[in-house]
Amino acid sequence: MYLNYEFSRKLADKLSQAPGATDVVIQQTMTTPTMMVEGNRTFGFGVNRTLKDMADNLLMTTAGSQQIDQIYWLDPNTGMSYLINVYTPQPQINSVNSLMTIPVDESSNNSLKNDVQLLGNLASLSVKGTPGVVTHGNIMPLFDIYVSVEDSDLGGVLADVEKVVHGMEREKPHSATLEIHGQAALMNDAYVELILGLLTSIVLVYLLIVVNFQSWLDPFIIITALPGALAGIAWSLFLTHTHLSEPALTGAIMTMGTGTANSILVVSYARERLQEHGDALRAAIEAGRTRFRPVLMTASAMIIGMIPMATGYSQNAPLGRAVIGGLLIATLFTLLFVPSVYAVIYERRAIRRKENV
Repeated sequence: MYLNYEFSRKLADKLSQAPGATDVVIQQTMTTPTMMVEGNRTFGFGVNRTLKDMADNLLMTTAGSQQIDQIYWLDPNTGMSYLINVYTPQPQINSVNSLMTIPVDESSNNSLKNDVQLLGNLASLSVKGTPGVVTHGNIMPLFDIYVSVEDSDLGGVLADVEKVVHGMEREKPHSATLEIHGQAALMNDAYVELILGLLTSIVLVYLLIVVNFQSWLDPFIIITALPGALAGIAWSLFLTHTHLSEPALTGAIMTMGTGTANSILVVSYARERLQEHGDALRAAIEAGRTRFRPVLMTASAMIIGMIPMATGYSQNAPLGRAVIGGLLIATLFTLLFVPSVYAVIYERRAIRRKENV
């Protein structure tokens, strides 16, 4: 156990040198100052004092009578009972000598009134270091090293911590194992769930559009605006020096929905115009021109609504910045890139049909 503690101290010293890591402490202590009182059983029997007598009188003096004999007083007026605790005032127990001069009475109460024995005559006192906090996990003893983050992000500090842990694998005792828990594990789980949620939302939106449009091609053209939204989110976080976080990923999911809705407006109108006159390029230009105002109004409303959140210092500021950056680029993609893709794809389809005919 002491080998594990020494290794924990070395590991904590290494972790404290990592950039951004602060307040690196080991929760468990092995050298907590403790005063050990060891009674002399042989001499105690000679004066009719047992180890129990010594312990009871010591506890009564330092902690109170409730530690050895709980006595309650019933208030006849209110019917409520109160615990009575008798102890020596703390200012009177302020030195080792005051502990050693504690009188020790016999528990049988048969001792003479002048038969006074002091604790210093019956016991010896020594100062030692003992474990102050003992933690177990599945019966095995644990040493917890706490690392806080300051002037850095949790992910960067976690990467440095992992490097230190892997670098000290060879030095750890054979019976010990190293595990990283806490907010870092929660962060990784949250990132995995949010990224899977983002990918799942894109797939589900695509399948839903397929059902509504009864086509596999038009939904593909619609979601071509989403790479622009992701690029805008990345640039907005980079330019504002904002780290990737759970609110930022949540804002990315919100941006996917709004960007897809705007793209649907453009493609659905282009379909209508294409069915009317059959010119894909003309239909794409008309869709971009006609849907310019609805798309711009929808994106502007959401961007303006997110400005107070993005410019604030709350924990949701990354959400607003991600939404603003994503919608700015996604709107450009919706009005320029999506109609271009629509025109190119349907022009080629028209050329192939003419060649086949």
